[in-house]
Amino acid sequence: MQAMARLLALDAIAREAGAAILEVYRGSFDVELKDDRSPLTRADLASHRIIRARLAELEPALPQLSEEAAEIPYPERAAWSAYWLIDPLDGTKEFINRNGEFTVNIALIEAHYPALGVVHVPVSGVSYIGAAGVGCFRRHGETAPVPIAVRKPAARPAVVVGSRSHANPDLAQRLEAIGPHRLVSMGSSLKFCLVAAGEADFYPRLGPTSEWDTAAAQAVVEAAGGQVVTLDGRRLAYNTRESLLNPHFLVFGDASADWPSLMSG
Repeated sequence: MQAMARLLALDAIAREAGAAILEVYRGSFDVELKDDRSPLTRADLASHRIIRARLAELEPALPQLSEEAAEIPYPERAAWSAYWLIDPLDGTKEFINRNGEFTVNIALIEAHYPALGVVHVPVSGVSYIGAAGVGCFRRHGETAPVPIAVRKPAARPAVVVGSRSHANPDLAQRLEAIGPHRLVSMGSSLKFCLVAAGEADFYPRLGPTSEWDTAAAQAVVEAAGGQVVTLDGRRLAYNTRESLLNPHFLVFGDASADWPSLMSG
């Protein structure tokens, strides 16, 4: 399957999952706590079931790793050369708070890096889709995908996007190094998408995330011409060890600003 056709097929799956999420979102729902104390709703599970079934139909040979089915031993995962990495509902706290800033994330990982990804926003009906060698696009509903790209050079003052639900005092101190800037708070993978669309310049994440939180959005940013790197400047990689927690990372469009050096203090 060609990359663009694959992206559109994934977008259709994400939209179906998003519709199921909205059915729950527009009514009443209970919130459970998982073992790690993170919240879980029936919207997470409904989205997970749809994505799992549709991906199995689309490409049955590819294994799947989802936030809601992550208990796969590392020796088994380590043998995978390619697999789907899924967050059925990224931003469950935003979902619970009903602010609309939650997404459906589906990525294809090949040789430890995102090859393509879809980030769908159920409330707005917007999807961000991107693949290496194809480019990055924003799609409203069933309309034709519109190309988007990161902003180069970065704005002055730079627009920095940060987590709405995970404030970080250390980050505020480090941001002083980049000089004048405007800070925008946003939930879920939408922070990456603002960078990919050229609406923000920099997203530093100095708090905990898991691999399913970032993979699809990383594919989108990279397809838009941006970078997602660890604090020492290495491209963020996947499925390289038993833990599925990410190191701290930086997302940016204009590499000439040397964001890793600015944040190294």
